[in-house]
Amino acid sequence: MRAFLARVGLRTPEQRAWAMYDWANSAFQCTIITAVFPVYFVSVAAADLAPADATARFATTTTLALTIVAILSPVLGAYADFRPAKKKLLALFLALGVTATALMVLVTRGDWLLAAVLFLLSNVGVNGSFVFYDSLLPHIAKEDEVDRVSTAGYALGYLGGGLLLALNLAWILFPDLFGLRDAGLASRISFLSVAVWWLLFALPLFRRVPEPPVRPSIAADGLGPVRASLRQLRATLRELRQYKQAFLMLAAFLIYNDGIGTIIRMAGPYGAEIGLPQNALIGAFVMVQFVGVPFAFLFGHLADRIGAKPSIFLALAIYVLISVVGYFMTTIWQFFLLSFMVAMVQGGSQALSRSLFASLIPRHKSSEFFGFFSVFEKFAGIVGPGIFALSVHATGSSRNAVLAVAAFFVIGAALLWLVDVEKGQAAARRAEAGAQ
Repeated sequence: MRAFLARVGLRTPEQRAWAMYDWANSAFQCTIITAVFPVYFVSVAAADLAPADATARFATTTTLALTIVAILSPVLGAYADFRPAKKKLLALFLALGVTATALMVLVTRGDWLLAAVLFLLSNVGVNGSFVFYDSLLPHIAKEDEVDRVSTAGYALGYLGGGLLLALNLAWILFPDLFGLRDAGLASRISFLSVAVWWLLFALPLFRRVPEPPVRPSIAADGLGPVRASLRQLRATLRELRQYKQAFLMLAAFLIYNDGIGTIIRMAGPYGAEIGLPQNALIGAFVMVQFVGVPFAFLFGHLADRIGAKPSIFLALAIYVLISVVGYFMTTIWQFFLLSFMVAMVQGGSQALSRSLFASLIPRHKSSEFFGFFSVFEKFAGIVGPGIFALSVHATGSSRNAVLAVAAFFVIGAALLWLVDVEKGQAAARRAEAGAQ
């Protein structure tokens, strides 16, 4: 098994423990963000509202949650780079997310406000934890390993999230076999199972991955931790001018990840809005998890051969096709076809974006820069759901917004084209040498 894991990119115990957090949090990504909870929100928690209003409120809650994380991320990232606090802050956001997710078991018909509040808090928890999780990547992988370690993490995430989602699906489809009263109760228990799964499989990271070394504390001047973090944040903003390629990568990621995030978060509500049955929606999402495993590994090998940047271009081209086909979607088989296409590129595009950015930044500033990465990632998630909400209010349908998503992939690819990867990597390594 160790030999196999080494071949797919997880050579050391630290890398394997790090990747297990993808396995852990992907249960939340699958069941809460993508498959079960969005449909449960629209059809149960907000059952007394018009379907379009329920979709709009779900999108608005998503926007608010991501805005909160976007505001917090860079300050927390700056703090974690001069204090040994990456794992502590990850644990703090993990606790928030796990607690809010577990409390979703209380949500029943008409409780849309409670559902929205818990969804907001759990999103803040999971997305806040990513700032510190992602910032550990350049510390546990060598420069020539980072693409494969990142894609292997996503592959494990697909597998872990898919396994729990399959079990959740069995509970929902056949509640009698598990001694459950109905599908509604099965859905609520599935939310509780996500919290347990997320917490349990996060433990290896805290046991095996060491806290990275930090720079001499900038708080030595007598500043408190918050003021010191804000001062360092201002310094990082100025330093971004020295890392032009990393900044261009962030700008490209901001645009094209808006499209990716929109598809992930709004596929369930959109499918429910056009009348697709809940069982079909969940079944398609389960398929995505298992189909995504080999394709995530495939993108890691592809990046070894042609580079991360060309591999991302390929994924974005497929996403454009997904957006166009999604506009015309009306049947279950079309939804399954689109889900298969998403499974081909979702993990690879996001994993390689993470690893490409990691190669363009100095390691000793990883939390700071991944704080900004998180800001761009979260603002990307804000615009897309916001467009859905505005489109629903303006037209009463989400189809126009689905088609508009293609523009994000085209514009993002154009900006990515401008990124000089070799130049950016050289600048990051020079900064590391100067800091030693």
